[in-house]
Formats: sequence, structure tokens, C-alpha cells
Amino acid sequence: MLEILIRVFSEKLFATLRQGMPRAYTVREDDVSALRGSLNVVRQFTILAATPQRLACRFDELSPNIVLNQIMKATVARLLTISGNRENLRRLAELAFVYEEVAPIPVRSLRWDQVVLDRTNVGWTELLRFARLLLQGRYQSTTSGTSEGFSLLFEMNKLFEEFVGRSLKRALQGTDLAVRLQGPREYALIDRQSGALRFATRPDVVVSRNGKPLLVIDTKWKRLKEATDDPKRGVGQADVYQMMAYAHVYECNRLMLLYPHHQELAERDGLVAVHQIARKLDSLIGIATVDLARPEHIGIVLRRLLFNEGSPFDLKVARSRVEQQITPVPG
Repeated sequence: MLEILIRVFSEKLFATLRQGMPRAYTVREDDVSALRGSLNVVRQFTILAATPQRLACRFDELSPNIVLNQIMKATVARLLTISGNRENLRRLAELAFVYEEVAPIPVRSLRWDQVVLDRTNVGWTELLRFARLLLQGRYQSTTSGTSEGFSLLFEMNKLFEEFVGRSLKRALQGTDLAVRLQGPREYALIDRQSGALRFATRPDVVVSRNGKPLLVIDTKWKRLKEATDDPKRGVGQADVYQMMAYAHVYECNRLMLLYPHHQELAERDGLVAVHQIARKLDSLIGIATVDLARPEHIGIVLRRLLFNEGSPFDLKVARSRVEQQITPVPG
């Protein structure tokens, strides 16, 4: 979780820096060769009395060495010491180079009360709060109260789809089957007047052999019901229509709705039910589950679904509908 937060912080910092590093005029005193700003008379006629070629000047300079940048530099330096991710370390090293001109200030000496946020740098407000939490070591907290923290949201439908797809790729390594996520992209309708393609379809997972789809899987981040509670097990009608469209568009006769397993289901994870598409004797839609509490077991379950002898989804001898329609010529 900490590596994720470091990545989010570094990406936000990069994006904000592209709009320009904040700078401010600061009073500076230096001995220069030409008059700049106002002359420090006391220093000029005491310490520099013997070196009149140097002028003790006091002037305003637009500098990045302000408290806001010092806080960001301290945060980057701290994260460099605790991150173990190679990509995060690369990003942080680039950020450290950007802040090279900013003076390094110890965390305990940072002057948070001197940070000025106005219309010119209001975009740094979120990053400033982010930096405070990281420097205070408050990466995660389960306590109640009024303090600020982090909230991460994941789109579980996409996450479940990606996890199943990658697990299936590993499970089918060494076979003649290929796994593709979010593709291929075919269209459901063709405009008869213009010939334009309409209503693109993109299945979650497609298992194919030599480019021919053998199995289309649609992952659903939903809870299946027991057959005693609902004969349809909570499967949505729209989901069934979608699978029937896949069967037609991709000329595939094996389709599967895959759900996460949960303890309220009487069956073990795997194939729960098989349905035949009406008036299509060779087209089947299966309903199956995988137990996410046992990630090391998922590959076994997927192989059992697709390679068990006698299974309606056995792909060892499966052929696409196009291949089945080819009649060999005698002789």
C-alpha cells in the first residue's frame, strides 16, 4: 500500500511541476562586483573597507528556495529512503534532481506555518496535505477521529477481469491455446445502406486456437445466489443476451459467465451450471466461480474447467463453429 501511495504522490508532483515550480522574492545579502538593490553601508565601510571592488548589497531575488519547495524536497528525500520499488525510486530520483537548487531542511525544522497558498499556487494544496501525511508516517490508520487520511478506490469489475485473464494465461502456458483480454473487437450490426459497422463488442476474455475463438468468458463482480433461493441464481437477463450476441458475432459455441466464489454457495468453486442456448444444440453458456481467497488454487480451477475429460468446456478437442462447418472432401 505504501508503494502505491508513493507512486500517486510522485505522479501528482510531476504533473503539478509541469505547470511551473513556485518561486517567491526573498531578501538576499551578498558581496557582488556591481551595485544591486541597496548598499549595506555598515558592512561596506567596516568589513569591506579594504576591498572596495566588492559591494555589500541587499536585494530581492526570485528564488525557488521557499518553504513549500523545501517541504516537497524533504518529502522526496524521505521517500527515497523507504521505497523499495524500482520504478518509484526512478521517479523520486528525477524529482530530487528537479529540487537540487532548493536548500535541504531537516523535517523537524520545516516551517509549515510560513507556507503561503494563494491564487498563484492553490494547485499545491492537495500535495501539501499529502506531504504532511507522508512525513508524519501516517500511511494507513484504522483509528477514528477528525484527522485526514487516504482513500483508495478500485474498480472491482476491471480488477477482477484483469486478474482472471492473467491467471488464465498462466494456467494455459505450454498449450496451443491463446488468451486475449478485451478483444478481439467485432461489431454486432452492419448498416445496409452505408456498410458502416455499428455496436462494437469487446469480450472480457477470449480463449482461441490459431486465431479461432473457442471460449468467450465474461467476468462479473457479483454474488451468485443459491438455486433454492433463485432458479436463475441472480444472473442478469442482460448478461445472457450479451453472451448470446458473443456466440453469434464470434461464431463461438462455448461461453462462460465467471463470478467470484463465496461461502454461501453450497458447491465448491468451479462449474456451477450449464445452459443450452435455445434452438442451438451446440451452443452452451456455463456459470462458474473462482475462489479469490485461494489465489494459488485459481489456476487449478481454470484448468479443471477447460481440460477435464467429459467437461462440456473441454478445449483439448474443441473446435470453433467455423471449423465444424467445414466438410472434408472424400479422397
